[in-house]
Amino acid sequence: MVLVKAKRDEILGPLSAVSGIIERRHTLPILSNVLIDRDGETLSFLATDIEIQITARSVITPQGEALTMTVGARKLVDILRALPEGIEVTLQQQDKRLQVKAGKSRFSLQTLPAEDFPRLGKPAGDVARFALPQKALRKLLGLVQYAMAQQDIRYYLNGLLMVVEERQLKLVATDGHRLAYAAMALETDLPQQEVIVPRKTVLELVKLLGDSDEEVRIALSSTQAAFSFGSVDLVSKLVDGKFPDYTRVIPTQHNNTLSLDRDTLRQSLQRAAILSNEKFRGVRWVLTDGSLKIISSNAEQEEAQEEIEVKYDGAALDVGFNVNYLLDVLNNVSGAEVECRFGDSGSSALMTFSTEPEFKYVVMPMRI
Repeated sequence: MVLVKAKRDEILGPLSAVSGIIERRHTLPILSNVLIDRDGETLSFLATDIEIQITARSVITPQGEALTMTVGARKLVDILRALPEGIEVTLQQQDKRLQVKAGKSRFSLQTLPAEDFPRLGKPAGDVARFALPQKALRKLLGLVQYAMAQQDIRYYLNGLLMVVEERQLKLVATDGHRLAYAAMALETDLPQQEVIVPRKTVLELVKLLGDSDEEVRIALSSTQAAFSFGSVDLVSKLVDGKFPDYTRVIPTQHNNTLSLDRDTLRQSLQRAAILSNEKFRGVRWVLTDGSLKIISSNAEQEEAQEEIEVKYDGAALDVGFNVNYLLDVLNNVSGAEVECRFGDSGSSALMTFSTEPEFKYVVMPMRI
């Protein structure tokens, strides 16, 4: 019984789109598999880790019989990647096995029953539904995703806050040491909704979204988020927790303002970082009229000093920061000029960019 006959990339494309969420080790063996479903001209692949589910489709002609099965995702991906580009591949179900044929190559893979494969439902109840261009959501996620926590005991930080209110979509990420905020206008009035999207889901979206004007349709409920774009559907459970009040973290009264070229600052920080302490990664910013000195040192008593002429006429300041947090924002947000606002040496700094009026980045100081 032939499941499908198609060019390698017609199968590998959607299969690669879903296989990124599959973990290498699972307590449930079937979660290492991908669900393959053939319905008329549509060939779909579905993968899940119980928290996230991704479906990707490909149109295959001629039409075939309706069939469904599960097979080891990694092995099938590796086999297809190792085959020559453009080669025709046949997938055939035979005696509870999947036969893969291409040219004179033959592979026989074990399958598991499709009826045992777990699936997530779609968002239900009070659901906020809206759409925006893929490139707009991809850009917005890129502005903030690097500030998410990784494996923090405060589990609600291991993700991204998505807020819909007053015709605006707001994204916020923080690990407790820095915070990134970005917003964009929406075309429709929506019921207010605040959800925490898991870190893994955010990273998959950044990877899968295209840099195009094609729409991504978003549905947010109190327990799930769904994203549909192109031939991909992604459904994710949400992080159940209370995100910190980001409005209290973003400074509004800082009067010491520094403006300088983004690339100049980034390159100076990269050089100073070489001799910073490997564990704490601290650099000092010493600000005086028209001058910014960036100083770092390490346990071997080695020292680096950079001096930049800047637009600054505020109070003299000596404040320390984690250099990685500064480089993260400079590497992920474009714009020729960056503006930094300071209170005193014990206060957080606020970084903004003229090219991104709805973006704010707050970084906490550190003692050096």
